[in-house]
Amino acid sequence: MKRKSLFALSAVIVVAAAALVPVLWSGGDNLHNGSAMAATPADQAALIKKGEYLARAGDCIACHTVRGGKQFAGGLPMATPFGTMFTPNITPDDQYGIGKWTQDDFYRAMHTGRSKDGSLLYPGFPFTSYTKVTRADSDAIYAYLRSVAPVNVPSRPHELKFPFNQRNMLIGWRTLFFREGEYKPDPTKSVEWNRGAYLIEGLGHCGMCHTSINAMGGPVSSAAFAGGLIPLQNWYAPSLTSNKEAGLGDWETKDIADLLKNGVSARGAVFGPMAEVVHNSLQYMSDADINAMATYLKTIPQKSEAPETMQLETSEKFGGELLKQGQKIYADNCAKCHAENGLGMPPSFPPLANNQSIQMPSAVNPIRMVLNGGYPPSTEGNPHPYGMPPFAQALSNTEVAAVVTYIRMSWGNHGTAVSPQQVSDLRSAPLD
Repeated sequence: MKRKSLFALSAVIVVAAAALVPVLWSGGDNLHNGSAMAATPADQAALIKKGEYLARAGDCIACHTVRGGKQFAGGLPMATPFGTMFTPNITPDDQYGIGKWTQDDFYRAMHTGRSKDGSLLYPGFPFTSYTKVTRADSDAIYAYLRSVAPVNVPSRPHELKFPFNQRNMLIGWRTLFFREGEYKPDPTKSVEWNRGAYLIEGLGHCGMCHTSINAMGGPVSSAAFAGGLIPLQNWYAPSLTSNKEAGLGDWETKDIADLLKNGVSARGAVFGPMAEVVHNSLQYMSDADINAMATYLKTIPQKSEAPETMQLETSEKFGGELLKQGQKIYADNCAKCHAENGLGMPPSFPPLANNQSIQMPSAVNPIRMVLNGGYPPSTEGNPHPYGMPPFAQALSNTEVAAVVTYIRMSWGNHGTAVSPQQVSDLRSAPLD
C-alpha cells in the first residue's frame, strides 16, 4: 500500500523488525534440531492450516522470500534513506533461523515489538498493527511457521547508518507512537464489520502504506488511510478517504471485494505493490473475510479534500509545451489500447478519462506505469490479466513527462503538468 519523504525510523527499518518474527513449534526448545522436522501431531494439523491462512493474511511471505528463493529464508534487500536492510531467515533452522524461539517469544514479538532477548524491534516490522492480533491467532501462525522446512542460510547483516543502527533510540518512538493491545470488538458494530476491522487494522496492516508518516517516522493519526508515498517502493498509496483519489464512499461493497480478491473490479484494477499484496495474500482469503474487509473499508469516514502531497510541477508555459508534445506521443504509443478519447477498452485496457488514479495530486503512479509497465495480479478471478509494456527504453524523461501531462490534463481530467526531473528521479529509483 505510501509516505512523506522523510519516511523516518518506521518504514526505514522494514527488516530488523521482521528479523524478529519467529518461526517455532508449539512445544519446548529441545525437540527441533534444525535438520529434520518433528512429525506433525494429528491434533496440530488444523492449527497449522489455520496458521498458514493467517500468515497469508499478514503477507509474511512477501518480505521474507527472495524471488526464486526458498520460502521464509529471507535475504530481500530493502534500500532506505538510512541504509540497506536485509530481511532475515525466519525458517525453523537452529543455526541461522529462529528454531530456538518458543511460542511465547513469538507472541511477545508480535504483541510487544520485542525480540526473544528483549531487545526492541524496528517498527518497519508492523508490530504496531500486529499487537492487535489475538494470542490464539498468534499461536496458529507460530505453529504453521514451525512446520515449514528449515533453511540453513545465514541472514545478511543490515547496513544502517549511524545513529539508526542504535536500537535504544526506539524507546522515544515507542512512547509517542505505539499502543500495545489486542483488538477490542466494537459492540455497536456487526460481527462482519468487526472481523473486517481486525483484519485491516491488525494482520493486514493496511494503514502502514495508506497513512502518511511524519518527520519522526510515526503515523499521522489525523490522516489515517489518507494516503502517502512509500519511499521503499517508490509508489504512492492513494487516499481511501477522499473521492478525489481512491476514496470508497461511492463504491459498491462488491466492487471493493472484487478488487481485493481478484485485483480487478468494475471500478478499476491494482498495479504495483498492491498487485503483489493481492497476488501473495488477498486472493487466498475466504469470501467471508474479503467481504468483511470490504464492509469495514466502506465505512471509513470520507473527507472532501485529498491530502497534500509534494509534487514537482512545471511552469504554465512549459506545461503547455509538454501537453502539446504529449498528444502526439499518446497517439503513437497509447491510443491503440486506451483509445483516442481515453475511454479505453475495459476491463482489459482501463479508461484514462475521468480516472481518479491519473488525476491525483501525486503523479508518481502514472509515471511509474509509463516507465516500468506492469500487470494486475494473476488470480483465480482474473487468470489472464492484460498488462502494460514499459516505455523506459523508448521514451526520454521529457517525453514521459509530456505523455503523462497529456493524460492528466485531457478528456476533462483535472491533473497538473509534471516535471521531467520527477521522471528522472523515478527512472533511477528501485523497481520494488
